[in-house]
Amino acid sequence: MSEVEPVVTQPRTSERGAATRSALLTAAREIFVSKGFAEAGVTDVVSRAEASVGSLYHHFSGKADLYLTLFEEWQARQSQRTKQAAREARAAGESDRMRVFVSAARAYLAGCLEERELAALFLRGDGPPGFEVVMRDRLRKWAQLNAALFEDESALVVVITGALAAAVSEVVRTGDRALAEEVLAIIGQIRPAASGTAPAATASSSG
Repeated sequence: MSEVEPVVTQPRTSERGAATRSALLTAAREIFVSKGFAEAGVTDVVSRAEASVGSLYHHFSGKADLYLTLFEEWQARQSQRTKQAAREARAAGESDRMRVFVSAARAYLAGCLEERELAALFLRGDGPPGFEVVMRDRLRKWAQLNAALFEDESALVVVITGALAAAVSEVVRTGDRALAEEVLAIIGQIRPAASGTAPAATASSSG
C-alpha cells in the first residue's frame, strides 16, 4: 500500500477574498481617520493593506465606495446596539416609551464613544460628494423609527431627534461620557406639550 500524501487544505477563494476585503476596509479606516477622505488615495489604502490596486477594485468601485461601506457597517453596528438596548429595557419590564428611547440613545452614544475616531470621521463633513444627502436620509429614517415608538407625536419626535443629534456631535467631539449622561437625563424628562400643560397651569394658579 502506498503512503498517502498529507493533504494541505488551501483557503477557499471566498475566504481569501473576505480576508482581503476586511484588510482593505481596515486600512481605509486608518487612512481616512489620519488623512481625511479628500487627502487619502487609493494607493495609500492598498499599501497599508498590503494588497493590490486590482484587488481593491475587485471588491470596491473606488475610494468613495470604501468610505460608504465603512459608514454602512458602522450604522449597522449602531442599529444593533440600539435595538439590543431597547429589547433589554423592555425585557426588564420597562414600559415607559421615553425610558426605552433613552436606553437606546445611551447605547448609540456609547457606540459613538467606543468608535469615536470613526464617528468623528463621518460627522466632520469630509466625505465623498453627496454624503451629506446620505446622512440626512439616515436621520430622516431614524426619526421615522422614533415616530413609530411615539406614535403620532411628531413634535416630540422632532425635539428629541434634534437634541440627540446635537448631543452626538458634541459628545464625539469632546469624548465626555458625563456630558452624554447629563444630556440623556434631560432628554428623558421631555414629554409632549399636552402632558406638560396641566402641571404648568396649576403652578401658575397657585402663585
